[in-house]
Amino acid sequence: MATVLVTGANRGIGLELCCQLAARGDTVVATCRRASPALAALGVRVEEGVDVGDEASVAALARRLGTLRLDLLINNAGVLAHETLEALDLAGVRRQFEVNALGPLRVTLALLGHLGPGAKVGLVSSRMGSIGDNSSGGNYGYRMSKAALNMAGVSLAHDLRPRGIAVAILHPGYVRTDMTGGSGHVDPPEAARGLLQRLDELTLESSGGFWHANGERLPW
Repeated sequence: MATVLVTGANRGIGLELCCQLAARGDTVVATCRRASPALAALGVRVEEGVDVGDEASVAALARRLGTLRLDLLINNAGVLAHETLEALDLAGVRRQFEVNALGPLRVTLALLGHLGPGAKVGLVSSRMGSIGDNSSGGNYGYRMSKAALNMAGVSLAHDLRPRGIAVAILHPGYVRTDMTGGSGHVDPPEAARGLLQRLDELTLESSGGFWHANGERLPW
C-alpha cells in the first residue's frame, strides 16, 4: 500500500482521488485550504490551511509532515477563470499562474525530501495547455498557466530521473465539477479512475509524458 498526498482535496477531482485511494487501502494525506464535510467523512488525514499559491503555507505543510515518506504526490489544486481578449483581467491571469503553474512546482520542491527512489509525482494539467490543441483561443490565464505547468513537468522529469522519481503530466478530461460550473463530458469518479490508472502505469521510462486520463497521448 502507498502513502499519497493530494492537493486541492476538498472537492471535485481531488476529493474523488482521495476517496478511491482510501478505498483501495492507500494512506492518504489530503490537503486543502478548508476541508469540506465530504472530505472529513472519508477518515483520511486532512491538512487544512494549505494554499499552494502561498510560499509560507506550503513550507508549513512540509514541516507538519515531519519524516513522513510519500510514494505518490498528486498536484491537483487549481483555479480557472474564463477570460476573453476584450475582458482580460491580468490580475486574474497572474493568480492562475501562481496556483496552476508555480503551485505544483512550489509543492514538489517543498516535499522533495519526502520523496525517495520509486516515488511518483502527478501534475493534473489540462489539454487547454496544449499549444497544438488550441483551436478556439480565449481563457488566457488558464491556457498559459497550464502550458507553463507542462514545461515544468518535463523539466522535473529530467531532473528527478537520477533520483528515481517519475513524473506524469495528466489531463483529467472535461469533468463536471464546481470549477466547470457542472458542465463537462465525464464525472469525477471516471476522471479519478483514469488518472490513478495512468499513475499506476507510470515508470521512469515513460516519465515526462502528457496523457489524457483515458490513456491517449496528448500533443504539446
